[in-house]
Amino acid sequence: MAPIGRADRAEDRARAAALLRQGELVAFPTETVYGLGADATNGAAVAAIFAAKQRPAFNPLIAHLADAGAVGDFALWNDMARALADAFWPGALTLVLPRRPDCAIALIASAGLDSVALRVPSHPDAHALLAAVKRPIAAPSANRSGRISPTTAEHVNQELGDRVALILDGGPCEIGLESTVVGFQSGRPVLLRPGGISKERLQAAVGAVAAGSDSADRPSAPGQLASHYAPGKALRLNAAAAGPGEVLLGFGPDFTEGHNLSPKGDLIEAAARLFAELRLLDREPGAAIAVAPIPDEGLGRAINDRLRRAAAPRPPSSA
Repeated sequence: MAPIGRADRAEDRARAAALLRQGELVAFPTETVYGLGADATNGAAVAAIFAAKQRPAFNPLIAHLADAGAVGDFALWNDMARALADAFWPGALTLVLPRRPDCAIALIASAGLDSVALRVPSHPDAHALLAAVKRPIAAPSANRSGRISPTTAEHVNQELGDRVALILDGGPCEIGLESTVVGFQSGRPVLLRPGGISKERLQAAVGAVAAGSDSADRPSAPGQLASHYAPGKALRLNAAAAGPGEVLLGFGPDFTEGHNLSPKGDLIEAAARLFAELRLLDREPGAAIAVAPIPDEGLGRAINDRLRRAAAPRPPSSA
């Protein structure tokens, strides 16, 4: 297993920053999920992320920045992107923008695309690490590709403990779902992945946001693969009750037995608990997991997106 340091302790953070500058992999907390970090300007280090996660090389990564002022060094702004950054950064929003011709972020992080995915996280420990490294950090979720995203340091250790140089423990993630990803067509925003910031909030800030389409063969943003975020067990969605051989994950006051994402029907609480509950149920007896219906509004859209991908047929390589 990997050594674990405290994300809020200066000496542990300095050690993590030094390891990242040396091309090593370091897992660290954000407000969304734990990230598997590497120096985004070091192609070999970014390649090590793909190898550690067994992630398809055509699936791009998000590069994390210490502040929005650094965006212009790597990408080309547009007015709508600036408005979204002003509204939601630092926070759980990723913007997919055209790469500058002289962009120092390794092309492998963009999976060969002419765009780059950028985020400024709000987690204080993530921000402090980025400030210490003084370079963008490429950081997908710190789990094996296609599996349940980690929301605690222990989840990271279970998934990748033998593949990282250090894990920074910052406690459970506040949001518990990955960032919302927005791209642009003719200057207008397009929702490429629902996440910690709902479509309603985006539209309140900038007006209409178009729906993007997935591309399993050539994703334009992280999180667009058909099968993703999956436990080892099969998932059955929109279940009123557990069937034979199933364990139940409920939602709301009508589900009084077993596990419940939020007994009071709170979508924020459900999002924060989703991945941790799926991990728990994956270890319990039963051949499959039945999941109660989740309202498809606000954060519920992002929860349902993750559940649909977790329930999708899995390619042989991710079984």
